[in-house]
Amino acid sequence: MTARLDDASANPGGQDAQMLTALVRLRGALQEAALPLDLPGTDELRASRQQMLDQLEDYVIPRVMTLDSPMLAVVGGSTGAGKSTLVNSLVGKRVTTPGLLRPTTRSPVLVHHPDDAHWFGQDRLLPDLKRVEHATDDPDSLQLVASETVPQGLAILDAPDVDSVEERNRQLAAQLLAAADLWLFVTSSARYADAVPWQFLRQAADRSTAVAVVLDRTAAEAVQTVSTHLARMLSSRGLKDCPLFVVHEAPVDSDGLLPPGHVGDIRGWLESLADDTAARTAVVKQTLDGAVRSIAHHVHPVADAVVRQAEVASGLRESSRRAYDLALADTRRATADGTLMRGEVLARWQEFVGTGELLRSLEDRVGRLRDRLVSAVKGKPQQADRVVVAVESGLELLVLEHAEEAAERAAEAWRQQPAGQELLSSADADLSRASRDLRRRAEQAVREWQTDVLELVRAEGADRRTTAKFLALGVNGLGVALMVVVFSQTAGVTGVEAGIAGGSAALGQKLLEAVFGDQAVRGLATRARQLLDDRVGDLFAAEEARYTALVDAVSVAPEAAVAVREAVRRVDDLRFAANQP
Repeated sequence: MTARLDDASANPGGQDAQMLTALVRLRGALQEAALPLDLPGTDELRASRQQMLDQLEDYVIPRVMTLDSPMLAVVGGSTGAGKSTLVNSLVGKRVTTPGLLRPTTRSPVLVHHPDDAHWFGQDRLLPDLKRVEHATDDPDSLQLVASETVPQGLAILDAPDVDSVEERNRQLAAQLLAAADLWLFVTSSARYADAVPWQFLRQAADRSTAVAVVLDRTAAEAVQTVSTHLARMLSSRGLKDCPLFVVHEAPVDSDGLLPPGHVGDIRGWLESLADDTAARTAVVKQTLDGAVRSIAHHVHPVADAVVRQAEVASGLRESSRRAYDLALADTRRATADGTLMRGEVLARWQEFVGTGELLRSLEDRVGRLRDRLVSAVKGKPQQADRVVVAVESGLELLVLEHAEEAAERAAEAWRQQPAGQELLSSADADLSRASRDLRRRAEQAVREWQTDVLELVRAEGADRRTTAKFLALGVNGLGVALMVVVFSQTAGVTGVEAGIAGGSAALGQKLLEAVFGDQAVRGLATRARQLLDDRVGDLFAAEEARYTALVDAVSVAPEAAVAVREAVRRVDDLRFAANQP
């Protein structure tokens, strides 16, 4: 259907070419205006959007393309009103199956004159329904019946009950009525006040759809009372000008047909419309214009909803971003303020540098201290490796702790929105917890950072590798010293820990300065710090992506609202121009 309509808009012809192009563009804009997030009132707007798309594809666009095609009269109404019997009686032979078992009509039946058959191919009216020429119960099929008794220029379609017990039948009935040029709405003296049929009749009034009402199966003594009340109800609901026909209750013949005289008025009226090109065209244009006007009116709430959806999607992204930005900031702070220089990391570092004596010597002359530091750590490669392992473990736990907090914060923020709740429930995993493989990825990232640090040391010491101090400390020894300096750059802890962190940083600084000098050490610390931030940032970005991927997957397109409004504005302009005298 889409390809055919796009082709039609690319090569329009005739006086309605501009409107056809505008309607095709409106349909395309509506298709892009999806409402995937569950917000208050979205279900109704989704249904409205789908109804507009269905009417554009099933009726409006095909009808604009074929204004000269036969007028389609859809016979619809309540359960048990006698629609199938009425259709058979109007045609003069059995073309659709009546009966007591409900629902009777499951698959729509379209009766037309043989010379009009070409108007009802698969690429025309109701393109989604498969065409068949035999009786079927398949609701996705449209049975075509050619009959000489139907005047050329008219087609009659028997639709399922609008209040059927089967939802698919109700949906199909609504779809068929929306595709009609003329509603032949059938009710009975027992069902004419039912709520569901009146919902459809109100829609017809709102759309200015051409409607005729048939009061079927009415006993002679009840005709005056019921018809008068029904006429009054029609008038009060905006349908005072629609024809009202009464079919008296009567036995049917062996073929299930009512006596010809009982349906003569309806048949005569339909035949007069079929014979009068001007009258038939007026009915078609009335319904068509009403349908276009109704679509144009109901499009704007959908466009507004698209904007709202985009705002909510942006808000969800922002709330998860804030949660992980905070986690990253907390992790950066904890890896720079001496927090890591506690517990296992501190113990292994003290083993490595022998800090008991060295901490008491911090006020000694710098030259002596550097020499003593080098002597203290000389020949301790095993202790350096232990510091590396302790750093790896400490960093891993820190990342995991803040990732868990971020996941919990992000999930809680999303739960404040119905859309966020729905997206969280659709996820493959519990997003309120860190990823199951984060520990492995954190371990890998920390090891890669430690490798980065050792490479920095190697590169900086390229021309010093043969010096006594470089050989005494080794790449690993200088590497762990650089890590300690990075972890204690701001010395944000307090009390006794502040002294430990500050002393640890000072010792690491002195070790590095003994080999590289003051200026080089500052550059090394800055680069190592940035590399650590980048590694941790990548981990949290991947964790946050679990949330943003859910939003991205639902394809909220804020630009679709603009396209819808522009498209409907063009349709309105063309309607206004066409209605000018």
